[in-house]
Amino acid sequence: MDSFVNDMPKITVLMPVYNCELYIKEAVGSILNQTFTDFEFLIIDDASTDNTVKIIKEYNDSRIKLIEKPVNTGYTNSLNYGLKIAKGKYIARMDGDDISFPERFAKQIAYLDVNPDVVLCGTSYEIIGETKRTIIPENHNAIKLTLLKENCIAHPSVMIRKDVLYKFSIDYDILKEPAEDYDMWVRLLPIGKLHNLQEVLLKYRIHTKSVSRRRNDAQEKSTIETKIQLLNHLDFVLEPFELEVLKKCYKRNITISFSEFKIFKQIQYKLIVSNTAFFFEPVGFKKFVIELEADVLRKCFLRQKKYSPSVYFEYLKIKYKSEVRLTSFQEFKLFSKSMIFWKIS
Repeated sequence: MDSFVNDMPKITVLMPVYNCELYIKEAVGSILNQTFTDFEFLIIDDASTDNTVKIIKEYNDSRIKLIEKPVNTGYTNSLNYGLKIAKGKYIARMDGDDISFPERFAKQIAYLDVNPDVVLCGTSYEIIGETKRTIIPENHNAIKLTLLKENCIAHPSVMIRKDVLYKFSIDYDILKEPAEDYDMWVRLLPIGKLHNLQEVLLKYRIHTKSVSRRRNDAQEKSTIETKIQLLNHLDFVLEPFELEVLKKCYKRNITISFSEFKIFKQIQYKLIVSNTAFFFEPVGFKKFVIELEADVLRKCFLRQKKYSPSVYFEYLKIKYKSEVRLTSFQEFKLFSKSMIFWKIS
């Protein structure tokens, strides 16, 4: 294998690590074994307390540039430092517990080189230990619509044009951690196209120490803020009380009051008429708005702590004015609970 490192490599592989001793060999090996070899491999250790650094130092490959931070300052801090010192034309992300397929870089480079309007290229991936393939949207318009609901780009799979990040002063927002990637994708949307290769080119690891498992509340807060930010591309303005209701509607495991549901209907109307510049594909955007209403409807009528006949009658008033309604079984449960004055003890 040619381990010569170019002073101006085509790719900077950016991999922050912290206590990855169980998986770091597979991760590093999968990068060093790429068929495309013109890269520098920036590994930024965030003051690991295990054998991560010791294992990395066993490799004799000039493309590896190990940076050891004396103090743990966080994942996003490591990412931004890596962006600052990267020399490559493209930034390829990687995490210390994942595995890249050998052809990953070659196929992303091939796509980006012939599609200059694409600023970010992710790939499909498989979750280690699972057999079901993850389905992700491919083209820019489909990605935009999916980002309204969730992050659909696997962070450790992406390759990004470095000059775009520098030109528009884009880096990771430390306040959005642990959903800093989702926030960056949304900020890139008006600058250029995003794309997901449909071939599986990454093995993604989920385990009990994953950031998302440890910081669910922070991740939900950041995710909601990013969803609101994405809607700011539309030609509409929300009153402060409407904004608070919309944020609440995005939360998981929450109860929406009848008055809040009525406010949501005002928001829904604003959303539908605000896509005048077709930032979002119109048919898909209307479908998203209807799906959001269905979710809010369930949070309003299926998560009450106390039921009475008035709750059921309130639902009937809404049912015949709305494009969505509960399923027959859900309606039966709502009717039964309402008639027996069911409540959470």
